[in-house]
Formats: sequence, structure tokens, C-alpha cells
Amino acid sequence: MKDVRRWIRVHLWDEVPVRICVIDRDFRIVTANRAFGRELGRWYRRPCHVVLRGRDAPCSPCSAVACFRDGRIRNVEEQGVPRDGAPTWYYCQMIPMVRPNGAIPYIVEMSTDITAIKRLEHGKIEAERLAAVGQTVAGLAHGIKNVLMGLDGGMYVVRSGLERGDAGRIAQGWQMLEGNVARIGTFVRDFLEFARGRVPRVQLVEPNAVVRDVVASFAEAARRAGIALRADLEPDVGSAMMDPDGLHTCLANLVSNALDACQVSDKARRHVWVTTADRAGVLVIEVSDDGAGMDYDVQKKAFSTFFSTKAVGKGTGLGLLTTRKIAQEHGGRVSFETREGKGSVVRLEFPRDRLPRLEPEAATDAGTTAAPRPPRRASGR
Repeated sequence: MKDVRRWIRVHLWDEVPVRICVIDRDFRIVTANRAFGRELGRWYRRPCHVVLRGRDAPCSPCSAVACFRDGRIRNVEEQGVPRDGAPTWYYCQMIPMVRPNGAIPYIVEMSTDITAIKRLEHGKIEAERLAAVGQTVAGLAHGIKNVLMGLDGGMYVVRSGLERGDAGRIAQGWQMLEGNVARIGTFVRDFLEFARGRVPRVQLVEPNAVVRDVVASFAEAARRAGIALRADLEPDVGSAMMDPDGLHTCLANLVSNALDACQVSDKARRHVWVTTADRAGVLVIEVSDDGAGMDYDVQKKAFSTFFSTKAVGKGTGLGLLTTRKIAQEHGGRVSFETREGKGSVVRLEFPRDRLPRLEPEAATDAGTTAAPRPPRRASGR
């Protein structure tokens, strides 16, 4: 063991493949190991910001200043310039040398080159970006193709009606054209909202009022389809700081999906329910249906970009994804339970202590709409 201790004391300083230097309170390097000198060249009594960062002026903010001030160990990632001139990333550990009287005359900085890891991270991000671009282009092409097919069919019906002098057929074709033009607008809005995002505009909202509005807007469509659409709202649900347009979009997507699921079901009586409740500080909104439900493969793809089970040209595959995005912007989550042939329940949960908040200056006016602070994140989530 004595030999080991002697080797560590004599040789380890220069043998480790880690740059080590000691910085004094004037931020000058007073000693360094072999690896440090090999990578950075002349260092003795030179300012650390010159040697390590290639800067003429001190760094701002400076980890060494903070370390001298509070005596705490620092672990940071920093970019430096070795003598070959290539920008290099390092993982740095700064350890204060504390004397018995509490004084800190020096800091030991140990740094490991992590440039290769950073390059891998950059390559991964770039690959993911290119994959997302490809997926986006494929989704756009698929959606546009479906709409073009619908427009082509509508034009054919109109043309044949004109040739035959059939006013009914002309009206049918025109209705097809109008429907597909409306789908273009829906597709573009859904795609832009998902890709670009929108800043939530938070205000005091009555969740039950938003639910009633959504249910009312779908009531006629549900009646024509022979589906019973009901709102079962807990009267004691309190108001919440939310984006009313975002919440409306979430519920409209879910109610639309529930009605579609009922329409492809062969049951004689079909129902869609929207319920609200406050459960242990969590605002819960559920949209349930007794329609077709989802099989295992559909469940796995439910939140996938551009995945849709709707008829060709009818769905964009962005509804559930947009709903989840908006819920997350409010500090909430989306979950679902489903059984094939039995129906589904999609649940929006918004912990009230994680909802966005108005900035203090805006909160003085309850009617003011303002950009929110980000939702508070619970520890461990």
C-alpha cells in the first residue's frame, strides 16, 4: 500500500488524462499538470480566462468567482479553445481549497474533454430534425393528396350535372367541393398550430362554461347522426387560470373523435358524455363514448403525428397530438381507457397547483389577459 500511495502522490498528477490546474484569487494559474500544458500551451501566471477560454476579458458569469465567494464545488460544461484553435467542450469540476480558518486561497479546476459527446448529441439532434422534416413533408403530401382527390370527385359530379342539366347533381357536387375546401382550412390550421405552436393567453375561466359551449356546437351534428350527446357537469367545479381557446380546442377535438367513433359503431343506441369534476386539487374533464373503441395497434399510435382512423380526407392525424400539447402547456396530461367494441374514455387532468399563472402586474385586473408563466413542475416528474 505504501508503494501505491507513493505512486499516487508522485505520478498521478501528471499521468491522469484530465486537465488539472490551480487558480489563485487573482485568477492566475499557479500550477498545472502535464495534460493541461500539452493541450493549452504556456500557462504559468497567466489569467485563466486567457489560457482556458481564449478571452481578453474575464468571463461573465464566472464560475471561479462564485466558487471563491461561497466555497461550493461547481460542476459545469464550458467551451474552451486549446492551442490548435478548434473549439472544444469540457466538463469542469471546480473544487475550492479551504483552509482551517475558512479562507479560500486557491481553486483546483479539473476538466475532461467531452467534445466527442457533444458532436454525437449534435448529430442526433440533426438526425431527429431531418426525420421530423421528412415526416412533416410526408404528412403534408398525404393530406393534400386526400383533399385533391375530394376536389377532383366534386368537380366530376358538378361537370356531369352541368352536362345533364341535373340541378340536384350540381348541388351535390358543389357540396362536395365546399366540404373539401373546408378541409383544406382545417388541415392548414391544425398543422400550423401543431408545428408553430401558440402562446397560451391565460385568464380566469369557468371550465363548465367552455364544456357547455363545445357541447352546444356539436349538438346538431350529434342529433343528425342519431347520437345522444350530454354534458354531466359537477356544479362545484371552480374557475381556473387557463387559455379558454386552448381548452375549447382540446374538448372540440375529443368530442369530434367520440362522435366519429360512435358513427362507425353498429350499435342501435350510441352516446357521448362530457363530465367535469374536482378531485383532490385536480380539475378533471372526461369525454366518454360507447362507440367502436380502439384495438391494441390503434392505441399504440393514438398520439402519433398524422395518424388517423377517420375516413380518407376527413382527419389530419393532429387532433390528439394537439390536445396533448395544449394540456402539457397547462401543466396537465391526457390519458385514455378503451375497449374494442365497447367505447373509450379520454381524460384531461389539470393539477391546479401547476396551472399557468398571470404575471403579478396583470393579476391585479381579473379581466386582463396576459402571457402566462410556465406551469410549475412537480419534483420527480
